[in-house]
Amino acid sequence: MTTLYLTTLASLGLALATATATPAQLNHSMGNDPTMERTGQFQRVDQPLGLKVAVTGAGLGLIGLELWWFLLSKPKSRQASVTGDRQEVTVTVDGGYDPNHIVVQAGQPVRLNFYRKDPSSCLAEVRFPAFRIAQGLPVNQTTAIEFTPTQPGRYEFACGMNMVRGTVEVVANGGDPSSP
Repeated sequence: MTTLYLTTLASLGLALATATATPAQLNHSMGNDPTMERTGQFQRVDQPLGLKVAVTGAGLGLIGLELWWFLLSKPKSRQASVTGDRQEVTVTVDGGYDPNHIVVQAGQPVRLNFYRKDPSSCLAEVRFPAFRIAQGLPVNQTTAIEFTPTQPGRYEFACGMNMVRGTVEVVANGGDPSSP
């Protein structure tokens, strides 16, 4: 996932660098020549074909990325494993939450082990509003968050800035989780 972000960012940077490195071909002597008539209309500026192709390609690439991100990407889901009397899942925090959809049984204690790899300040905290939990996540450490959900439903968790999100789906005992 991080590689996709870096590739997209590099492509965008290349497209912008190419677009800004090629100056427009303007006739600057037009303003100094008194015989030239000023019409007040825009003058056509021809751009190199390579620049037109690069800008169009970058725009189509970004549109494709947005469509994939919002319409085609599926959340990563994981059923909690039962260890003793507790349900447990390890969540990796690296540009997002992996998995970002966790399925647990109602009425049983849950331990979510958040292992934070990403040093960005946005992911320095995780919040579970429904359970009134806000916990700091130190980099390169595992932080356990424990709670016991009593009612079936979908409960969101998010980073401290509410930009990166995930859900905990609580199902009744013996119930089948709905697909995300």
